[in-house]
Amino acid sequence: MDKATARKTLIEQRLNLPDRLQRAELLQRVLRIWLVGRPDTVIGAYWPIKGEFDPLPALYRWQEDAMLAQSLSGNEALASAEPMLATESLAQRHKRKIGLPVVNKQTKTLTFHAWYPGCPMEEDAYGIPKPKDTELVVPTVLLVPCVGWGPGGYRLGYGGGFYDRTLASYQPPPVTVGLGYSMGFLPELQPEPHDVPLGAILSDEGVAWQK
Repeated sequence: MDKATARKTLIEQRLNLPDRLQRAELLQRVLRIWLVGRPDTVIGAYWPIKGEFDPLPALYRWQEDAMLAQSLSGNEALASAEPMLATESLAQRHKRKIGLPVVNKQTKTLTFHAWYPGCPMEEDAYGIPKPKDTELVVPTVLLVPCVGWGPGGYRLGYGGGFYDRTLASYQPPPVTVGLGYSMGFLPELQPEPHDVPLGAILSDEGVAWQK
């Protein structure tokens, strides 16, 4: 497979999807359900470009759910919140944070800084918005945009290697979750020797892959 050609074709298809909004709503739901019951308090995400799925509304809801549960008092009120919230401690819910990547041009790796709606933003070296002067966070789940993906959880990205280098620097590495629309599945995609499969891939059709 010519990855450069496949990458270009898939990006064009994604930009021109007539039902992209409907697919995005479905994937928002899939992501929210996948997060139910997970103990993570810091999730790394991304600012969507080139027609990518936007995970931030689902993550803000994930954060907002925790804040709502915090405002409830008593066992009966807590039990009325989402089941996943009833099993978490107040300290865990208080710490829920969303991180967006900031590119290091020298090492071509990513660090993650806290994002919240309305936080100050600025463009990075590639013209992509990033949080400005917010705290550094270390995600235990990392949401990764997929241009495409193949069997076994292997991802086709933009070819820059930012995520590969970033993940190599994390010990222990976060759980990686690829996000993309179902038209991005490439049955003939072959991994290269250095490729590492994602922990899960979510699409508008559900969980497409999970270890």
